[in-house]
Amino acid sequence: MSPANATTAPSNIADLSYEQAREQLMNVVNQLEAGSSSLEDSLALWERGEALAKRCEEWLEGAKARLDAARATSAPAGTEQ
Repeated sequence: MSPANATTAPSNIADLSYEQAREQLMNVVNQLEAGSSSLEDSLALWERGEALAKRCEEWLEGAKARLDAARATSAPAGTEQ
């Protein structure tokens, strides 16, 4: 089994952008849904999918934190006018 886009994406999941992780996760899901992999390959795909989903969640949580911080700093100034 080789990860999708291995030549264009970092091999370490922690180095993936949100878009790269999401694309690879979609590929993993498609491969699992196809059902043509052996049990061992399916387990490896599942584990990779879990790690990719976690990476996507980290990106989304980070984006939410940034939005919350931006709202917190702009809210007091907006309410004083």
